[in-house]
Amino acid sequence: MTKDIVPYEEFNTTPSLEELVEPDTELKNWLVEYVGSQLNPDNMDVTVEMIVNVVADEFPEFLLAIAEENYIRGYQQALDDLSEAEKMHNA
Repeated sequence: MTKDIVPYEEFNTTPSLEELVEPDTELKNWLVEYVGSQLNPDNMDVTVEMIVNVVADEFPEFLLAIAEENYIRGYQQALDDLSEAEKMHNA
């Protein structure tokens, strides 16, 4: 049985970054307007990735705090999973 090999580019993508942002709240509207004015996209569509890039350039400590929290939660989840696996193995 041969496993399908996923190309690195496909594996290393986050589809949600390509999503267009619908300005359906006041904050989203402000972000779309701001990012649009900074990047001047041809079609005036703003994606999540565009917002992330602008925020990373102008407010990196905000994204760093989110990344740190995400890392810690992921690490804790891995430890919890390992503990459960050990319990199941020993049972």
